[in-house]
Amino acid sequence: MKCIDNFKSIIDLYDIIFFDAFGVIKTYQGLVPGIETTFSYLAAQKKEYYIVTNDASRSPSQLADGFNRMGLKAITPDRIVSSGMLTKEYLDLKVKDGIVAYLGTVDSAHYIETSGLHTLPVSEIKSTNIDKVSALIFLDDEGFNWCDDLNKTVNILRKKTIPVIVANTDHAYPLSVHDVSIAIGGIASMIENIVGKEFIRFGKPDSQMFMFAYDLIREYRSINKKEIVMVGDTLHTDILGGNKFGLDTVLVLTGNTLPQDAETRIRATGIMPTYVCETAVAELDEFSF
Repeated sequence: MKCIDNFKSIIDLYDIIFFDAFGVIKTYQGLVPGIETTFSYLAAQKKEYYIVTNDASRSPSQLADGFNRMGLKAITPDRIVSSGMLTKEYLDLKVKDGIVAYLGTVDSAHYIETSGLHTLPVSEIKSTNIDKVSALIFLDDEGFNWCDDLNKTVNILRKKTIPVIVANTDHAYPLSVHDVSIAIGGIASMIENIVGKEFIRFGKPDSQMFMFAYDLIREYRSINKKEIVMVGDTLHTDILGGNKFGLDTVLVLTGNTLPQDAETRIRATGIMPTYVCETAVAELDEFSF
């Protein structure tokens, strides 16, 4: 593990950069200050990049638009690889008809609807249509009543033997420097324990997430894993997932892993990033371009 002072030196070493989104490019306060210079330098050096995110709450277009509205114009929908995209691929292959029930917002249901399947939020599943439910998906931690709809989810899964997909494996996400909120992956783990069934998961640290992004690149160019680096703020998802897939990894300290906790967490978990860097901001000098 090497400590790096300037993220620019990471960019210089690799052809393709995989970035996590929350905690790396943006936080609860907005864009990480100065992150625009990183994408300017990537463009100037003709380096490729992808946002590899567990965020299945919105479509790639909506996610890109969110960055654009914050002032980061460089990110376009084709640069986003979301765990929701793997969910769609599974549905295309495995679920041919029926109702796909979901926990999440209407926007998050985009991934189901693009598969041509009929979608309904869990709140609209009744005794009159439960027999038509062919799958259930955990998409987002918003858009439903936590008490009523989580209880209903438990009882649907007690009555129905159907595939259950977790489209975002994150257990929590930071709300502020000191507070976190429960993410949909944490909710799914709780319900999985209650119903005693194993759910299908898509998202980091699962290697399928990285293989999906890797295959997208290999469709138009040859690439070696050693030419790619994964940049993330969370040891158990970004760093562990990148390591398992054979990528070099960078732990940045602008999100889930705080500077004062980094060394202790790395030692306690045994999850070792290739590099540790305070931020993914590339500090440029007049000779950088």
